[in-house]
Amino acid sequence: MAELTDADARNLGVRIISPDRPGICDSTFQPKRKLLDWPDILKQLADHLEIERFHILAISGGAPYAYATAWKMPERVRAMAVVSGAPPIAELQDRQDLLGLYRLMLRCYGKYPRFSRTCFYLVRPFLSLRPPQGAHPLLLKLLWLRPSDAAALRDSAAFEACFESQRRAWRASAAGVLADAEIYAQLWGLALEDVDVPVRLWHGKQDRAFSIRTAEEVAKRLPNCATRFIEDEGHYSTPIRHMREILADLIAL
Repeated sequence: MAELTDADARNLGVRIISPDRPGICDSTFQPKRKLLDWPDILKQLADHLEIERFHILAISGGAPYAYATAWKMPERVRAMAVVSGAPPIAELQDRQDLLGLYRLMLRCYGKYPRFSRTCFYLVRPFLSLRPPQGAHPLLLKLLWLRPSDAAALRDSAAFEACFESQRRAWRASAAGVLADAEIYAQLWGLALEDVDVPVRLWHGKQDRAFSIRTAEEVAKRLPNCATRFIEDEGHYSTPIRHMREILADLIAL
C-alpha cells in the first residue's frame, strides 16, 4: 500500500522505503519465520542504506512488524504511525471486533490447520488475477464495505494501491502469504507495554476489519501513544483520505 503515500510524501519531502516481507512478491521466502525475525532484516536494510534513525509508517497488517521493530531497536526508531492497524489477534478474548472473514479463518485454522493451509494454495490462482477496471464496482459490493471505504475505493488509483500489492503477493507465492497469515494468528513474542517509542495511532471509527475498540485497547497498553480516531472513516478510507496529515504529523515527531 506504499503507493498511497507517493504524492503526499513527495510534497512533504519524505523518502518512503517499503520493503517486502520474506516470501512476499519478489522477496526470498524464509521458512518458519517469526514476527521477531523482521527487525533484524530491517536493521540490515537500514545499515546497507546508511540510515541511522528513521520513522515507521505501518498500515493495517504492517502494524505487528512496526511494533516488533520499535520494541527490538528503539534507539533507531524516531517515532511511528500506525494506521488501521492489526491488533495482537492471538491475545484477544473476544474476536467479535474482527471482520467476520477473519473470525472464520481463525476458527478454521484453530480446528483444522492442515485444511486451512491447503485453502491458501487453492485460492491462489484466483486471487493472483487482476480484475478489469469495469469489475471494480461489483467487487466493492461483494466486499461488503463501509460506505466510507466504498466511496474512497471508487477512485481507481486508490483501488489499485490497496489491492495490487495483495495480488502481487499471491502471484509470487501462496507459501509467503500463508506464512504471513500464520504470524498474525500467533502470539507476537513481545508486550505492547514495552514499546516505548512515540506512537501515533490512526483509526477510523467505522473500521470493520479491526473495530475501534481494538484500537482503543491497543492505545491503553502503549506507554507513549497519542490517538487520532476519525469519525465516519473506515479501514481503507483512513489512509486514503488522510495520508498527508498522517505523514506531516509523523515527521514532526
